Formats: sequence, structure tokens, C-alpha cells
Amino acid sequence: MNMSDKHVIIGTAGHVDHGKSTLITALTGTNPDRLKEEQERGMTIDLGFAALTLPNGQTVGIVDVPGHERFLKNMLAGAGGVDVVLLVIAADEGIMPQTREHLDILRLLDVKAGVVALTKCDLVDSEWLQLVTDEVRTFLQDTPLQDAPVIAVSAVTGQGLQELLSALQDAVARVPVREVNAPFRLPIDRVFTLAGAGTVVTGTLVSGRVRVGDAIEILPPGLRSRARQIQVHGRRVEEAVAGSRVAINLPGVEKEQLERGMVCAPPGVFQPTLAFDAQLNLFPDAAKGLAHRARIRLYLGTAEVIGRVSLLNSERLEPGQQGFVQLRLEKPLVAARGDRFVIRTYSPMFTVGGGTVLEPHAPRHKRFDPLVIERLQSLLRGDPEERVLAILAQSPAGMDEAELARRAEMELPSVLVILSRLEARQQVVHVGEVWFARSVWDDLRRQAESALQRYHQQNPLRAGMPREELRSTVARQLPARLFEAMLLRWQEEGVIALQGALVRLASFTIRLNERQQRLAGRVEQILREAGVTPPPVEVISQQAGAPPDAVRAMIQVLLEQGVLVRLEGDLFFHRETIEQLAELVRRTIREKGSLSVGEFRDLTGSSRKFAVPLLEYFDSIRLTRRVGDVRVLVE
Repeated sequence: MNMSDKHVIIGTAGHVDHGKSTLITALTGTNPDRLKEEQERGMTIDLGFAALTLPNGQTVGIVDVPGHERFLKNMLAGAGGVDVVLLVIAADEGIMPQTREHLDILRLLDVKAGVVALTKCDLVDSEWLQLVTDEVRTFLQDTPLQDAPVIAVSAVTGQGLQELLSALQDAVARVPVREVNAPFRLPIDRVFTLAGAGTVVTGTLVSGRVRVGDAIEILPPGLRSRARQIQVHGRRVEEAVAGSRVAINLPGVEKEQLERGMVCAPPGVFQPTLAFDAQLNLFPDAAKGLAHRARIRLYLGTAEVIGRVSLLNSERLEPGQQGFVQLRLEKPLVAARGDRFVIRTYSPMFTVGGGTVLEPHAPRHKRFDPLVIERLQSLLRGDPEERVLAILAQSPAGMDEAELARRAEMELPSVLVILSRLEARQQVVHVGEVWFARSVWDDLRRQAESALQRYHQQNPLRAGMPREELRSTVARQLPARLFEAMLLRWQEEGVIALQGALVRLASFTIRLNERQQRLAGRVEQILREAGVTPPPVEVISQQAGAPPDAVRAMIQVLLEQGVLVRLEGDLFFHRETIEQLAELVRRTIREKGSLSVGEFRDLTGSSRKFAVPLLEYFDSIRLTRRVGDVRVLVE
């Protein structure tokens, strides 16, 4: 890639009044203190932006963020998109508490390249400057900036400015290129209106590319718009790529509907989350540790959200420790795997640590669960196969390939190759259009087996459990079509047997005791002999010499065994009678062309009470079809 095509953001950090804004004005010719209030007070209270041209002609974005404690959340909003840090330390004051806090935050946000500017060097003598320089080098040991150049500058005299520009150029050259082929994501840090244009948002494009005319979804609210105009560093462009400072004109949405912390993205790609899994690191010099369910302030992208920390593998996190956590939020935000975040205590506010998002859409976990910890460790390692497996392991309803590719932030062909490898190793199961992790699949099967076992114990005389009852018991989250595919797979594997609308364990058979067997035989005999005029249950009960409930239980057994057939009106016919009548109907219609209710009644010697339900039954099994007042054969 040509260096001029590389898009990089430089962010300043440092204590209030150490001269960051003055330095940027000297380097760029632009005063980043864009608000009148800021220029009057001489303090940057919100994010300021400028374009910086390096000696080689490359233009980079420079973000001037506030140094005052009160405005730290604005500093965090700007830091999320920073590639290179320009750490500003006043030569006449040296290291200050906020200098340490800002460096800790930039370390959490994985900003690796940087340059240190010792400002106001015209106010101190050479001996003092050397002392401060040594202090700074000692301070930077064991930090990401330990090898960063320390350059004395003066915005007043111009001393060191060219050397600083050259050092920034070298740092920019070391920054890896951002991912431009992923879906675009623009965390919003400013919203305003322009006369004749309407609503404009700005931010750092953290991934992907956005073109004029692209459809845009603003999350979490789910507002829809499009990129009517795009500007990068104040110039109109047709396309912006990751790493650029971008302004987008959004038609059809009002300024009042938008706020910092929202995200612009392609429609349907990202979903807001209220809970995500992460690795959390606490600063060694954090003011305090974190207890389970501690209330915190979370800073991710440009969003500030209040939430609670669920510690997944520790009772308490002390300063300097790290652990796996789930962050449960009070309002939704957009997060992606690998995003860096910072947390502060709720009140009083201290920055205590931060970390990396591992699973953006996390179900509630049982604490200290070895399987959960193992999955999070796999996600932390970043192996693509482990990533796909971990997503599926947390998807109790399975997932189709397109959704899996979106959640894994990978191209679909790559995901298909990984799924093929995992399937060959029997780590995933493919059912219909959905993929399951083997662990999820086995768990669903075990739940189904347990539910069927309980049902058989409670209903020993029933041939099986209704399919829909089983789905509502163990797989309510699954569509009916997918559940049917699962049942067929389990039947192939010999786990269950299907019989009409019923499901049973493959090993289950109805076992009648001797008394029940005698009663069942007697009920069957009565209905076989009754032929086309079966008696009601009460009469069968009198003839069999058994209570009606016992007779009904045996009728149910005989129905599920296929010995009896139930017709409308609680009529029970022996299967042999039904088969004989079906053959009579078939033969008669072939000879005469049709059959009426009266003709059927006369043929069978029964009454209309039995003839009508029988013919309707033959309609239902598609032996016959009613045409006016007669039946004809369907075949």
C-alpha cells in the first residue's frame, strides 16, 4: 500500500494546560478549540480535530482531547479511534497524575506507537530540561511508549517542531493498516446541522469503507438514512476508508434524534447489545479493586454507558489483576469482538481498568463454569476455528451460515471452509440450514431423552409424547421446521422413534400387566365383533366388566398400537373393520362411479350415525372426495 493511501489518526494526551492545543495549532495552522467557549477559556472541553500534513506529504487526522479531569469521558470518546499517541508533557511541570491516567487508558486501548513532546521548553533552562527528559524516560519504562522519542518543542519559538513532525511520520509508518474489507463502522462523536445540508455526524471510521449513496443504519435506535455527502479532513470525497476522520451528511434524520455514542453501520449487520463477555484488566495503581456486580461506567467507542460487572472466574478483582467478566449494561450499545474499552467506578469516578470484548452478544452465564471459561480463553487466543466454535457454543438455537459469518466478522467462504473442517472432526452438526456446536446438539438430545423418559414414566400406557409438547418442553426457541429435521436426525441415530404425531424413546414399549392385557384383549374383541356399529365406552365397560376409566386407558393403548381407529364423535372402530369398509367403498365406486351416504348405509347395514363419520374419515385419508351429495375416488 502506498503510504499516502494509509489513513491514520494521531491523538494527543496529557495534563490540562500542558499546551496540547497550542502545539497542534503550531503544527497544523488550525486551532482545534472549535467552540467559542473553549477559545475564551483557553481550555479544550470537547473533542477538537485538525488535519496534519507530514513532511512526506501524507495527511493524517489529529484529535486533540481534553486533559481536565471533568472532561475525561470526552478524552475517551476520542481515544477509541487513535493509532498514534502524541503524549504532551509541559517541561516546566513534568509528569502529573492525569499524565499517568491518560497513558494507562491509551495502553488499554492498545495504542502502541507514539511520540512524546516536551512543550514550553522555552520557559526552562537546559539543565532543567534534561532533568525532566530523564524523568519522562524513567516514567515510560515498561509502557507501550518506552521506546518513543522524547522531543523538546516550543510552539512560541518553533524549536523542535520539524523534528517532532519527522518523529510522528516515523510512528505513522509503523502503524498497521486498518481492516477495510470488514463492514464499515463509524462511532459518532459529534452531531450538528449545516445550512442547506441538514444533519451531519462525525467520527473516526474504525473499520471498512463507506461510499456516497450507501445505506446507513444508526444504532442503537435503528434509524435509517444514507450517505448523501462524505468529507474527509474537510474535503468532499466519494469514499472514506478505515482510519479516516469522517463527516457524513445524513438525510431524513434530525439532529435531536442522534447523540454521541451511537454508531453508523450498514443496515442489518450489527445488533446492539445489553451484555457482552470480555477480558478485564485492572491498573496496578487503580484506586480500588472490583467486587462482583460492582456498578461501573463503561466507555466503548464514543459511548458512555452505566452497567454492572459480573466476575466469571474470580470472587474479586484487585488492582493489577485480570479476569473474564460479563458486562451487563443499563442501555444498549454496539460492540464487536476485539473492541477495546475502559471502565471507571460509578461514584466517586476513578479509572480502574479496561479490556477487550470477546463475545458481543452474551447469554447470562453461571459463574466459575469451566466450559464458559474455556470458550472465553479460545476467543482471547483469536483462532478463527475457535471463534466459530465459541459463537455456536453460545447459540442454543443454532445459527445459519450468513449470521455466523456476520457474528464472527469473517467472509462467508472462510466460514464455510471452517465449518467443513469442524464437521469432519464432528465438532459441529449441520441440520437443515442451521449449524450447532456438538456440545449444544448433545445437550438438546440429552434434554429430549430426559423429557421423553419422564413422559414414559408418567404415561406408561401411552405410545409416545406429542411432538409439539416435546418441542415446547426442550426446544421452544427452535422453529417447528428445524425441530422436525432434528427429530428425523435423532431417529436416524437410533435415539427416538416417530409414530404419527407421537415421539418415543427407541427403547420404549408399552408393557401391560396380566390384568391389563386381559382387559385390552376383551375390549379389542368387543369392537371387532361390533363391526360397523361400535358401542360407546359405557356399554363396552358393562360388557367387559371393568370401570370406564380402565376401559378408556386400554382403548388409548389400542389406538396408539394401531389396533383401533378413532372417528369423529368418539367412535372407535377395529382396524380390520375399517380396512374391510375401505375395500367395500373402493369396489363399489369403481363399479357405480360414486357412492351416497344412503347407499353406504344400506350396503353396511348401519345407520347414518355411523355412515357419515366413516365416509368423512375416508375423505380425510384421501380415499374418497365429496362431490355434492356423493363420494368419488381420489385416485
